[in-house]
Amino acid sequence: MFGIGKKRDREIQAALDELRQADTVAFGGVGIAGTVLPVTEAYRRVEAALAEDPEGVRGELDRLLDEATPAGRVYAATLIEGVDPAAGRTAWTALGGDPAEFGTFTGCVMGRTTLREYATAHLSRG
Repeated sequence: MFGIGKKRDREIQAALDELRQADTVAFGGVGIAGTVLPVTEAYRRVEAALAEDPEGVRGELDRLLDEATPAGRVYAATLIEGVDPAAGRTAWTALGGDPAEFGTFTGCVMGRTTLREYATAHLSRG
């Protein structure tokens, strides 16, 4: 599958599964204690695997864009953008028409947004 090693491949697949089911987007620690959510750990694991084996992981990210929850699609678009900015912009543009909602967490602040709002804000920053 990824060609990194069987145990590592299973860990990456588990991380991809975590992103596929994500209900919250949090790129850093959350709450007063700065707790790192399992989905954030999964994102970091996939990000590291992508750096090691971009070709092996990229197809999995494209599948996440199609199959994942709204939060999972945010993670996928972010990861794709990191290795291929043009493809990332295409992903964000596609997400910009989706009204699906998901949770967000920035530090101690929890919120909700839609893919449309998140993608539009992301594209306006870039």
